[in-house]
Amino acid sequence: MQNALITFIKNPIRGQGKTRLAADVGDEKALRIYLALMDHTRKVAQQVHANRYLFYDQYIDTADSWSSLLFQKHLQSDGDLGARMENAFSLALQQHQKVMIIGSDCAQLTPDIISHAFESLNNHDVVIGPALDGGYYLIGMKRLYPFLFQDMPWSSDTVFTETQRRIKQHNLSWDKGPTLSDIDYATDWETYGWTI
Repeated sequence: MQNALITFIKNPIRGQGKTRLAADVGDEKALRIYLALMDHTRKVAQQVHANRYLFYDQYIDTADSWSSLLFQKHLQSDGDLGARMENAFSLALQQHQKVMIIGSDCAQLTPDIISHAFESLNNHDVVIGPALDGGYYLIGMKRLYPFLFQDMPWSSDTVFTETQRRIKQHNLSWDKGPTLSDIDYATDWETYGWTI
C-alpha cells in the first residue's frame, strides 16, 4: 500500500486536553465531546484506503475502540507538536510513498476529503487542509520536509500562513483542501447540533 494515514489523538482523560472547550462547558462535557470527536475520526479513518497509523500522546491503549487490526498503534515522541509530527512522518515515509496526518477534533472531516488529498499528492509536493482558526486539520507529503515542523508557532492563528510561506520559500508545489472548523470552543460544537 503506497498510502499511509496517521491519526494523532490524546488519551481521553478528564481534565486533560480540550482546555479551551473545557473552560466553556466544564471538564466532564469536554471529555464527552472529545470522545464523540474521536469516534467520528475513527470511523472516517477506517473508510480511507490506506495503511492506518494511530499515535497516542501518553500511552498505547490496546483495549480501546481503535482496533489493532485496523490501526498500527504507536506512542508520540517527545518534544513539541512539530517534533512529534516530524517523527511520525519519518516513520511512515520509510514504507509508504504518500503520507498524511490528521488530528481528532474536526467534526467536518470526511473520507472523501482525505482521499482527494491523497490524489492531490500525485501532482503536488504537499497538501494542506486549513482550519478556520488559522491552523490546519490535515497535512500530507511524499517526502519529509523538517522545515515545516521546526520552530513553528503551534496553537496560534498563524500556523497555516507560516506553513504556506515556508512551502513557497522552498519552491514546493502544494494544494489546499477545503477550510474546515476544529472544535475548540462550545460555539464550534453547537454549530453541528450533535448531542452527547
